[in-house]
Amino acid sequence: MHKGSPTIWGVLNPLAHIASRWTPSPRTVQRAVLAALVMSVVIVVTGGAVRLTGSGLGCDTWPKCTDDSLLVTQEQGFHGAIEFGNRMLTYVLSAAVGWAIIAARSAKPWRHSLTKLGWVQFFIVMANAVLGGITVLTGLNPYSVAGHFLLATALITVTTLTWQRTREGDGAPRPRVPGPVRKLSWALLATTLVLIAAGTVVTGSGPHAGDSSEIKRMPFDWDTTAHVHAVSAWVVCALAVAMWLVLRIVDAPADTRARARDLLLVLLAQGAIGYVQYATQVPEALVAAHMLGSCLVWIAVLRVALSLRERPAEQAGVPAQGDPQLSAV
Repeated sequence: MHKGSPTIWGVLNPLAHIASRWTPSPRTVQRAVLAALVMSVVIVVTGGAVRLTGSGLGCDTWPKCTDDSLLVTQEQGFHGAIEFGNRMLTYVLSAAVGWAIIAARSAKPWRHSLTKLGWVQFFIVMANAVLGGITVLTGLNPYSVAGHFLLATALITVTTLTWQRTREGDGAPRPRVPGPVRKLSWALLATTLVLIAAGTVVTGSGPHAGDSSEIKRMPFDWDTTAHVHAVSAWVVCALAVAMWLVLRIVDAPADTRARARDLLLVLLAQGAIGYVQYATQVPEALVAAHMLGSCLVWIAVLRVALSLRERPAEQAGVPAQGDPQLSAV
């Protein structure tokens, strides 16, 4: 194969072929990555709708919907339509991630870090699709369901990081606040992860099993797990307040202080929803809102941590995708 043959190279590497013919603006790259982030949240909320409507086994096998049909059948009714619809949204999510990969690869200059993050998103989506199938085949095993949610959280982590990187350069990260503040952010990240993990245990031992049939639950007392989850939430809130105060004391950049303020607002709303749903015997609508809130809390925590450092353009002249001077490229 001749090294300079664009036709043969294009056949073997379609991304390079597209990149040679299309150069998206930095704004287009940002929008593509943001679409993947939005869809990673949407898939969590719609997955919650499957559980809360008791449609988890609406399609009783995988990868087909029934043993005889790839698509949902009329006999499966409402629950089958809900479950099958959520499966179809996986393709929408995959398309959003694919668009982000293509846009990142086609941008000039090519930022390899964005492309790598895009492929990480792709493999997480594929892994979670397989785990979703295992969840169905095991009759909504609560541990598999919890793993399904945690993998979705991992996807949100990577899409948020990728979105942030489109607004930065590729230089080495430089701190914007003193070291102790950055250590506080690591504590905030760790306790929020504990909070999210505890939430999966509350769900796994709670009343919403995901189907009207008898579904195995986690062998934990629901009231106890709910109280552990609440304590974790209070620790996260305390750390978030501490972060907000410390950032003001060290005179952190305005955008960093704004991220800390946003986190407090999201936590306030999420805490209110959590206590109301506990007091009202976890109605479905509030559980769905709480799942959305969980995603938004995690994104807000990540944005605080990411705002504590900056990545300038490399000295070689590689500009950040968010540079307004590049908008016409």
